[in-house]
Amino acid sequence: MSLYELHERPDLDAPVLLVALDGWIDAGGAAARAVESIIAQHETTHVATFDADALLDFRARRPILHLIDGVNTGLTWSTTELHATRSPNGTDVLLLTGVEPDHAWNAFADAVLGLTVELGCGMQVGLGAYPAAAPHTRPVQLSATASTDELAARVGLVRGTVDVPAGIEAVLEQRFAGMGLPAVGVWAQVPHYAAGMPYPAAAARLIEGLNLVAGTDFSADLLADDIADMRTRIDELVQPNPQHAAMIRQLEQAYDESLEAMGRDDSALGGGELPSGDELAEELQRFLREQGG
Repeated sequence: MSLYELHERPDLDAPVLLVALDGWIDAGGAAARAVESIIAQHETTHVATFDADALLDFRARRPILHLIDGVNTGLTWSTTELHATRSPNGTDVLLLTGVEPDHAWNAFADAVLGLTVELGCGMQVGLGAYPAAAPHTRPVQLSATASTDELAARVGLVRGTVDVPAGIEAVLEQRFAGMGLPAVGVWAQVPHYAAGMPYPAAAARLIEGLNLVAGTDFSADLLADDIADMRTRIDELVQPNPQHAAMIRQLEQAYDESLEAMGRDDSALGGGELPSGDELAEELQRFLREQGG
C-alpha cells in the first residue's frame, strides 16, 4: 500500500528536496516562515499528499471544525504534502511541508526517498532553528548537520559532541546519505529570549543558507519590514530593564570577540563561535520545556 497519492509528475531537472515540517524544533517559527516566504513568491505544483490516516495521530492533531451560526460547514485536517517550485535562476525545488508524521517514520522516509529520487532529486536540505546565546542586535548565525564534513563546513559546525532527540529531517538526511546523495540540515540560531515569538531575521538567514548549499537564489526581501518591526519591538522590551540591557551587552561582547578570534566578518554565513555541546543541549531542553514538550 502506497503512503502517498501522486497528483502530478512534473518535469524537473535535478531538484533539491527542501524539508520543513511542523512538529520539531523551529525556534521563532523561522523554518516555517522561510518556506512561507518562498511559496508566496513563486508558483507551486502539488505533487503528492501523504496518507494522514496512516501517519498522523488525530487525537493529538485534531481537525479544526468550522461552525457558522451553529452549522458544521467543514473540517480542516492536518496534512503532509510535496510540492514543486523553481527558484529565479531555474533551480528546481521539491518542498516537503505540513506536519511531521507521528507514526511509521521509517516507512515515511523510504516513501519520500523513493518518490523524490524517482523525480530526479539529487540533494536534501532541511531547515530548522534552535535557541542560542545570541543577541538580536547582531546577524543571525547558522550551523549545520550534514552527511559529510565538507558539506557541514560550508554552513558551520556545532563544536563539541551532543546527543539530542531527532526529528524526521534527520532520518531523511541519513536515508539520502545512504544513497550517496548530499544531505544537510541548516539551522538558524535564534536568541534564546526571542525563541517563543516570531523571529523573521532567522527565516531570512535560512533562505540565505538554502541558497548557499543548494544553488538557489530565493529572495528574503518580503521579510525586511517584519525584521525591522521585530527588532524595534524587542528593543522596546529590553531597554527599560537594566538587567536585560546588561545581558544584551554581554551577548554582543561575546559575539564580537568570537568573530574577531575566528578572523571572519559578521557577514560570513557560518561565522561566530557556536555553542558547545552542553550549551546547545541546555538551550534545547529549556526551549522544549517552554513549548510544553
